[in-house]
Amino acid sequence: MGVEIETISPGDARTFPKKGQTCVVHYTGMLQNGKKFDSSRDRNKPFKFKIGRQEVIKGWEEGIAQVRLHCLTLDNATASALMIFYDNIVPYDTQALTIPLLSPSLLFPSLPQMSVGQRAKITCTPDMAYGVTGHPGVIPPNATLIFDVELLKLE
Repeated sequence: MGVEIETISPGDARTFPKKGQTCVVHYTGMLQNGKKFDSSRDRNKPFKFKIGRQEVIKGWEEGIAQVRLHCLTLDNATASALMIFYDNIVPYDTQALTIPLLSPSLLFPSLPQMSVGQRAKITCTPDMAYGVTGHPGVIPPNATLIFDVELLKLE
């Protein structure tokens, strides 16, 4: 359950959206079967939304911008956590970091998900999209949605 992000092409890896900024994006939304339900590209008009104002589905807030904290809690305080970072400089390269946990909980901010210029495939499970109700006539109930999103600029 949640949001999965796969980079199609990297952005500048320096300019990340923050709460309160307006994101300007082009997107195409599809169901899992590949059926397109919406596209700003087809309208030739970028879509704008402000981060943190709940103007878009949860999956976009989490997939495009840094708006949440993660808490890792383990029963064994001597365990370690392995974090894998996806390197935008070399596409599809990863780097791993092992962190010894000195307490049973570790709170850390999420890493920004997209930078300006980046194009990504964002997959949102129903709980991060339109849930059990869907959007009548367009998106069925409990639909996993796939978006091809390009972050054009921030305002």
